[in-house]
Amino acid sequence: MPLLSMNTTPLKLVLNELIVASHNAHKIEEIRDILKGFPVRILSLSDLNWNDPLIEDGSTYYENALKKAKAIADHFGKPTLAEDSGLEVDALFGQPGIYSARYAGERASDEINNRKLLTALQDIPLLHRTARYRCTLVLLCPDGEIHSWEGTCEGLITSCPRGDKGFGYDPLFLIPGYSKTFAELGDEVKNRISHRARAFAQFRNFLQNFQNSC
Repeated sequence: MPLLSMNTTPLKLVLNELIVASHNAHKIEEIRDILKGFPVRILSLSDLNWNDPLIEDGSTYYENALKKAKAIADHFGKPTLAEDSGLEVDALFGQPGIYSARYAGERASDEINNRKLLTALQDIPLLHRTARYRCTLVLLCPDGEIHSWEGTCEGLITSCPRGDKGFGYDPLFLIPGYSKTFAELGDEVKNRISHRARAFAQFRNFLQNFQNSC
């Protein structure tokens, strides 16, 4: 997905500190690992003691990410990165999609969400369980400048959980080229080929270009 911008003004702020609009410790750890070696300090909402709920009632990943980024950027006055991601299963017409984290209910655990997905696919053979993870990133600066990137990763949904790493639907998301789920591959491989890694690779390029232009 090409870079989007709400205005053409160059980024005016020195981007050495970045808020990521998430409390999810797994996501934050993944993001820090993907951006390792880059001179940007990553701050999570837990680091900032932010406890107000962030409303995700948009109809797209982009809308949800932008709403989260705007709430945090407006409050702290710092560049804020927000992401929304989900699992899209072709046999389920793209579900659970933007509702992935709450597929089985607002407070459903990963295990319960996984169980519901397996039940929905119980009569579908493996070759027809095609799916993709999708991640949309939105960077919002206090002056109103907006940029967005998207990454996807194709896979299949297994018939039972495999592996004990990762989070979300990772134990069910099989990468055919590796014959392993994300939960079996481990961080080193996952953080190179995942939907989030691909979106953040574009973000890294943006940061690099911005740094070189300063």
